[in-house]
Amino acid sequence: MRRDYGRRDLDEDDVRTRPGRGSRPRTRERPQHADAVEAVVVGVDRGRYTCRPTEPGSRAAFGAVAGPLVAAVRGGDLRRVPVVVGDRVALVGDTSGRQGALARIVRRGERTSVLRRTADDTDPTERPIVANADQLVIVTALADPPPRPGLIDRCLVAAYDGGLVPVLCLTKADLADDRPLRELYRPLGLPVVTSRPDVEPTELRELLAGRASVLFGHSGVGKSTLVNRLVPNADREIGEVNAVTGRGRHTSSAAVALPLPGGGWVVDTPGVRSFGLGAVSPARVLAAFAELADAAAGCPPGCTHAEGLADCALDEAVRAGDADPARLASLRRLLAARAG
Repeated sequence: MRRDYGRRDLDEDDVRTRPGRGSRPRTRERPQHADAVEAVVVGVDRGRYTCRPTEPGSRAAFGAVAGPLVAAVRGGDLRRVPVVVGDRVALVGDTSGRQGALARIVRRGERTSVLRRTADDTDPTERPIVANADQLVIVTALADPPPRPGLIDRCLVAAYDGGLVPVLCLTKADLADDRPLRELYRPLGLPVVTSRPDVEPTELRELLAGRASVLFGHSGVGKSTLVNRLVPNADREIGEVNAVTGRGRHTSSAAVALPLPGGGWVVDTPGVRSFGLGAVSPARVLAAFAELADAAAGCPPGCTHAEGLADCALDEAVRAGDADPARLASLRRLLAARAG
């Protein structure tokens, strides 16, 4: 039998609730972090970011160096936002750079350019490699290993698509003649410099001064040798970056940004065997050729602009003298490289 020990009507004061995680109501407002430190990401490894503080409001490439290297992780709403080498970020927390100190990245600046690739041509997912660079220096050897125009063309597509100015750097000029490659890329009007092991890379150094440049190329073309000549303390600088991210020795397995002695930055990237362009459309390649892009407006829908198509308006533009046939040949070569 159920006993009743003085029943009474219950009211809202008798309702017990578990306290929430916070007593304040949730809000969409986020802290502004007005006192955050401006920095550029110079190294990335397994969720840790090596950042170099820069002078506030600096307009220099990647910013002017203003402090020691800082280890950081992405914080708050930025945990799902991709951050790569070259990104301009805002840091809060311990930005002293002391051993064991850890800051948080709370803001990523708007990007002016992005170098990206896909795993292969069937993969539509773009993977950013470097952000906010001014130039893509495509490093290729004239011999040992022999040049690979197909890979060069793919790098050119990535540069035009990502908003970077391409530069072609031909190494090992003491082993082979550079004139055939120079002639092949002459219609594109891109700067071409050569490098010899017994000559200082003065011309390349002048092109890099004051700019943020990515060095990219096939394994064994001498890219690391160039970096060591351009940045006398490159090994020490890379060692410091790796010490912050937790890696041991740099083995060109990730991009690393290094400040140039005369101003500017150079980004050393891993040697590659292929360059996927699965996410780049023909229209984005064509956009790099302004005069041909205008003529392409007369092409039928879905035109691939391949050679031999009867209705392609680009051939008519050449016949009418409105386009350079060498430029059209270069465009078609890049489109073919994109198509694999």
